[in-house]
Amino acid sequence: MSYANKTYVAFDADNDIRYYWLMQAWKKNDNTSFNFYDAHDLNNIRVHTEENIKRNLQERMRSTNVFILLVGDNTKYLYKFVRWEIEQALNRNLPIIVVNINGKRSRNIDLCPSILNGELSVHVSFNQKIIEHAISNWYANHEKLRREGKEGDYHYNDSIYKKFGL
Repeated sequence: MSYANKTYVAFDADNDIRYYWLMQAWKKNDNTSFNFYDAHDLNNIRVHTEENIKRNLQERMRSTNVFILLVGDNTKYLYKFVRWEIEQALNRNLPIIVVNINGKRSRNIDLCPSILNGELSVHVSFNQKIIEHAISNWYANHEKLRREGKEGDYHYNDSIYKKFGL
């Protein structure tokens, strides 16, 4: 299966799928510049075992150059798939964009999965413009910071949000 898009989105499918659907609506209705894998469109898998699902997700992740994690109230407790997806992104040194659906503009210590503690990532609020900005800019910043041996979480200052009217 071939994909032309390069952004992978992981999230709590039981509780936060509406935010994912909103991102899909942005893509379709507002002509946004980003596309992303539908990690949960697994209808083409004949056998829905954990092993088959992970194999399919791994295939999609191989073609990814940016990983987005939507963080909601229960995300940090999800180990079967979401934590596994984060591990895959970390193992591949993918730029990680953590999107707080509660609107927080920096790392949410109470909700962010602990596997990301100390890992190079940028944390933003759930908003179309700042997510697009992160997708467009975090890849280059991530590569530079990684080469310099930097770690930890980053966030955009208020001036970036103001630039987008947020």
